[in-house]
Amino acid sequence: MIQAANLGFPRIGIKRELKKATEAYWKGEIDYTALRKAGAELRARHWRLQKEAGIDVIPSNDFSFYDQMLDAVAMVGAVPPRFRTSQEGVRVVATHQTASAYAVMADVAELSADEAASIDFDTYFAMARGSDAAPAMEMTKWFDTNYHYIVPEFHEGQAFRLVSTKALDEFNEAKALGIHTRPVLIGPVTFLSLGKAKDANLDPLTLLDALLPVYAEVLASLAAAGADWVQIDEPILALDLKDSQKAAFEAAYAALSSCGVKILIAAYFDKLGSNLDVVRSLPVDGLHVDLVRAPGQLEDVLKDWPWERLLSLGVIDGRNIWRADLETAFATVETAVAARGKGGVQIAPSCSLIHTPVDLNTEQKLDAELKSWLAYARQKLTEVAALKTAATKCKDAAAQAFADSAEAVASRAASARINNPAVKARVGAVTEKDLDRGAPFNTRQAQQRARLDLPAFPTTTIGSFPQTEAVRKARAAFKRGEMDAPSYDAFLMTATEDAVRRQEEIGLDVLVHGEFERNDMVEYFGEQLAGFAFTQNGWVQSYGSRYVKPPIIFGDVSRPHPMTVAWSSYAQSLTEKPMKGMLTGPVTILQWSFVRDDQPRSETCKQIALAIRDEVSDLERAGIPIIQIDEPALREGLPLRHADWEAYLAWAVDCFRLAAAGAGTETQIHTHMCYCEFNDIMPSIAALDADVISIETSRSDMELLESFSGFKYPNEIGPGVYDIHSPRCPHTQDMSALLGKAREHLAPDQIWVNPDCGLKTRRW
Repeated sequence: MIQAANLGFPRIGIKRELKKATEAYWKGEIDYTALRKAGAELRARHWRLQKEAGIDVIPSNDFSFYDQMLDAVAMVGAVPPRFRTSQEGVRVVATHQTASAYAVMADVAELSADEAASIDFDTYFAMARGSDAAPAMEMTKWFDTNYHYIVPEFHEGQAFRLVSTKALDEFNEAKALGIHTRPVLIGPVTFLSLGKAKDANLDPLTLLDALLPVYAEVLASLAAAGADWVQIDEPILALDLKDSQKAAFEAAYAALSSCGVKILIAAYFDKLGSNLDVVRSLPVDGLHVDLVRAPGQLEDVLKDWPWERLLSLGVIDGRNIWRADLETAFATVETAVAARGKGGVQIAPSCSLIHTPVDLNTEQKLDAELKSWLAYARQKLTEVAALKTAATKCKDAAAQAFADSAEAVASRAASARINNPAVKARVGAVTEKDLDRGAPFNTRQAQQRARLDLPAFPTTTIGSFPQTEAVRKARAAFKRGEMDAPSYDAFLMTATEDAVRRQEEIGLDVLVHGEFERNDMVEYFGEQLAGFAFTQNGWVQSYGSRYVKPPIIFGDVSRPHPMTVAWSSYAQSLTEKPMKGMLTGPVTILQWSFVRDDQPRSETCKQIALAIRDEVSDLERAGIPIIQIDEPALREGLPLRHADWEAYLAWAVDCFRLAAAGAGTETQIHTHMCYCEFNDIMPSIAALDADVISIETSRSDMELLESFSGFKYPNEIGPGVYDIHSPRCPHTQDMSALLGKAREHLAPDQIWVNPDCGLKTRRW
């Protein structure tokens, strides 16, 4: 019969229990045993929740204390040499039954087959966060999402060994609770393809033969424990594959097909396209496809995917929070069932639900109309179950669910809150002239240098300063009504002045006001823009214990009033040094929100750009000489298929220029980007025509600058010399060495000096 399946569930907990537990562990407030217990409680709760929602196929090993790619690194022993312990001759230990939570090989190239060293939670977290002794592993965006993963590192002679039994442990853990799960693994080809070679001539795919025995051992152990299916996530199937990757798929699954379990390959985030031919040739038992991001691929999949193999239909959106149109989703299911019969079909979300908040029932302040349009992870599972009921029995068996869905769809379409004719008319009137700064960079640069009178290698920081406990308490008290507006403003003014004085004492050349009035770089702006709504508990994981609460863009966007001018003006009044006005760019606001799906994203982005343009003009009129428009999500929004890049980059660049071109030529426009690869989009980065761009380069050891120097990027650049996402405080010589590497790529008069990102998460 048709089954209701899930690919992954949010690991964070309905009250952000995972964040609280991991951060308490990092602070030394709880020990390993308490952290392990917190994880077990979350897993048990989530498995039961999915079962109660009517899900037949429930995932395990989708939980992580930090990141699923980091877990894969631990599983196969691919621990970078700088994190390996000096112990030798210690046997590999299991992960949940002993004091070593993630046991991994140490110095696998040198130890014998019977020798290893175990690495505990501290080393696991050190790989992600860094330590006094070693900088963290690189971190970058998971495809085109705002989730960050830890990038595996590979060396010549890399060896692998199964040294973490996490996948088996969690399968058995669920089994002990009476819940039979489908374990989830990151696929070997995706794992190697998303990793980074640390030796110049190494192609990570050449390590496949060494890696596959570990995967085979994992699958065999799961089969022995009673697992019948394993879900292997291979999201790189949504990309344009190289011939070497296609060959790697053939080799990998030829080796893994006889390990005693059935394999479901999960592909998501875009269409398979020609990669369908690759998957069809593999000796696997099932395929999951994303029919939300790529509904048009169903016809080809039904025609080409063998009827005797399982087909999982991703028909419920795993990346956005809008309630499903069950009638439309059911039509897709009916088409598949008509072609394949009920026995070969599963109904599922489009991808793992880690990209959505946990439970809409926790939202007490959203108005009833808007709330009726939404579905969080728990509600999406009930949608999957309703579709299964309708397909297995009849639609009448799920009549209430379908009626509620139809009512929500009709309500949203007819709501007067969504459409603003004046906004649409303004977007329609935009011309090429509105995108032009009015003078070329060289002319602007001369005017700005005359105005700012900055020294060589000017120093600044990205924007935010520590959101201390006092800041958070004051904001919470203000929101609860326990602190009145004048008292809250007085507190913020004191915090801002303190930040200005600290920067003056340190000797920074260009100052920032610290952003103490802001909760989040997107949420703060969305709260002041028409067309946005906000949640109490719409948390999703960005990386590690960093969770964000994306705003909801439900209608046309406009700016009713200035948003930042008062705080920037106040800060500038405190100092003779230039103060940066700090704004979030239109593409980033778009990418880091839950965006309406009833009009093109490009249209929504243009509306946001015009709102930011108005703010730029007001800041300039207030005398702010430098305005930073952050666009860390520009690269993240790039479509996965090369054929779609040109159209996206055209409107994304235009939106930034539309926002920035409200400034005169003497006003210096900065932008900031972090944790992304620039190589393929350098012409578009240059086309932004920002006067100064600051980028993350400390984790990548200035490697990103090769893109800029190779392109002969003409404008000024602030390469980050301080990794603010790590608790590690770099030594002066570390930063000096990075700056020296920057000088190998850039002309001295191009270089600014700054951290990688804002300092919000650090302590003073």
